[in-house]
Parts: sequence; C-alpha cells; structure tokens
Amino acid sequence: MSRVPHEPADDPDRIFALQEEVDQLKEAVASHAVVDQAIGMVVALGRVTPDQGWEVLKDVSQHTNIKLRNVAELILIWGRAGEMPPDIRVRLEDALDSYGPTQIPGAPVEWTEQ
Repeated sequence: MSRVPHEPADDPDRIFALQEEVDQLKEAVASHAVVDQAIGMVVALGRVTPDQGWEVLKDVSQHTNIKLRNVAELILIWGRAGEMPPDIRVRLEDALDSYGPTQIPGAPVEWTEQ
C-alpha cells in the first residue's frame, strides 16, 4: 500500500497556516460578540431596531474614525462604568437622533409642555 504524497498533516507550513486561520476565526467570533452586545445596548437605550442599532454603530465609527469594534467596546465600558469619551457620546447622540427622539442616560432631560 502506497502512502499518499504530501498529506496536510506532514506539512509544517500548512499546519502553521491553519493555526493562523483558527486564531483569526477566534478573534472574529470574539469581535462579533462585542459588536452584538453593543448593538443590544444601543437598541435598549436608544429605542431603535437592531438594524438601526447596527447603523448607529457604523455611523459613530465612520464619523469618529474609530474601528467599529473599538466603538462597540467603548459603548460596553460606558454601560458598565458610565464613562464615555465626550466626542463619542456626542456622535452617538447625533446618530441616535437621526432615528428618532431618544434620551441617553445621563444626558440633560429636555422637558416639553403638553
């Protein structure tokens, strides 16, 4: 019985490439979870749909020139600690305002007479 030439398990370069791919996939899964959690916060606090929450994150990312995952992390930190860089907060409020009236926790309350 002859051995199949050049099996993937015998190729160190192939093993290394597969390990790198696995690491990239793990990072992608972790990143996706962070973004999904941030979308959930935006949906709950901004009273928008999940699709709008995604658009809000993209808007903040694009207008602040910060990677979307990093914006998502800042939003999660804000949820835990109540702190957010002012420029991110302003952009977040503006993005949410484009989807309808919202009230961000910690923002000044605007009273309207009925």
